[in-house]
Amino acid sequence: MKIIDWYILKRYLGTFFVMILLFIPIGIAVDVADRINKILENNIPLVDVLEYYGNFTIYFANMLFPIFLFISIIWFTSKLASNTEIVAILSSGISYMRFLRPYIIGATFISIFALLMGFFIVPKASLGYNDFRYKYLKRKEIRETQNVFKQLNKNEFIFVSNFSYSSKTGYNFTLEKFNGLNLVSKIEAGRIVYNDSTKDYTLYNYQKRTVGKQDDQIEKESEKRMKFSFEVDDLTPAIYAAETMTLSQLNQFIEKEKMRGSSNINAYMVVKYKKYSVPVSAFILTIIAVAVSSMKRRGGMGVNLAMGIGLAFTYIFFDKIFGTLAEASSINPLFAVWFPNVIFGILAVYLLNNAKR
Repeated sequence: MKIIDWYILKRYLGTFFVMILLFIPIGIAVDVADRINKILENNIPLVDVLEYYGNFTIYFANMLFPIFLFISIIWFTSKLASNTEIVAILSSGISYMRFLRPYIIGATFISIFALLMGFFIVPKASLGYNDFRYKYLKRKEIRETQNVFKQLNKNEFIFVSNFSYSSKTGYNFTLEKFNGLNLVSKIEAGRIVYNDSTKDYTLYNYQKRTVGKQDDQIEKESEKRMKFSFEVDDLTPAIYAAETMTLSQLNQFIEKEKMRGSSNINAYMVVKYKKYSVPVSAFILTIIAVAVSSMKRRGGMGVNLAMGIGLAFTYIFFDKIFGTLAEASSINPLFAVWFPNVIFGILAVYLLNNAKR
């Protein structure tokens, strides 16, 4: 690499990480101001609060990664343009595509970093961040608890009309076992309670019907303890469960939920596809930012920053809108997640061609 490559690459990476370090304290300050009353009211231990803001830092940085990257590139590239450094570089015989090379190298580093973060670090931070919010701040139901219907495997189905995760208690429980289309047995209970210590269940007003060739066998007990192949977390996963898993865990979780006929499959698929789409966006946003800010404009850096911020928030808007549509409707999650990248990829090619001229 030449001196000019190192010069641009250091400015690229340095400005990006400085931008994160500048904005994260602002995000923390805003969050503290918004939640300080609830934190004090609930007497939340200081250790839990500090751990929450450690997780918040990672969660916040990952969520706003495109904006940080976009603004940082526009910032330092606009300075290069205003100091006529870009004109000097291109006048020396270096082509525009050659000038773009250190930016692409920087985008590669950032993409690998974002990919590893999304696979291994962000899920753990997301778990701590969401657990704290729902435990101390929101106190809302975070699990599917009404009319829970799951397919455990190829032949077994369960149903619970109402389930309380805090007390590990469900009502109107049914477990049906089939052989093809034929019912083999059916277990019913007015109430089912999960026992943490023994990892089994207690069924109250238990009744089992075993289908025979001629006569059915009926077994009844007021109280019966049994072991099943499912656990409470499998029965009612948290709404943010997919965000807290590594890629391999998420793939296994999605396959299990598909088999069980979960209604939240699209939401889980959106989380999976975003692990790949966010790193790719680093290249697209880098090209757009360079194309927008590499020319001198009337109004100087302010105009470039205004255009950059507008484009960055438009990208975030598209990303959130299509992600929400995929979760709440029948839109293909793969299409919804990658659509913003496709649209902005086309925009990047258009702007790059104009900049080269």
